[in-house]
Amino acid sequence: VQLVESGGGLVQPGGSLKLSCAASGFTFSNYFMMWYRQAPGKERELVAQISFSGRSIQYADSMKDRFTASRDNAKKTIYLQIESLKPEDTAVYYCQVRIGQVDYWGQGTQVTVSS
Repeated sequence: VQLVESGGGLVQPGGSLKLSCAASGFTFSNYFMMWYRQAPGKERELVAQISFSGRSIQYADSMKDRFTASRDNAKKTIYLQIESLKPEDTAVYYCQVRIGQVDYWGQGTQVTVSS
């Protein structure tokens, strides 16, 4: 199993980013996929959960308005679009999949929101 995030970077407040996570080594369309983030000095928190097809997506309450998650099963990739970025969105963003009782994580992609 391999998960590789990309798309992070330094962005000014109010800007937007689209993160990607490319998956391999498992039957991608058979599993829910998750986005998490971890801000400096804070615990990792769930951002979004994406169902097998991508038609059902659950967001953390605080992220329902500016975050849009999606998946492309043909490309074995999930995405996270973040709008109107705020300094408090600064974090490492991870994708995750649970296969059996094992959680697999990518290496993360850093998002820094600063002027």
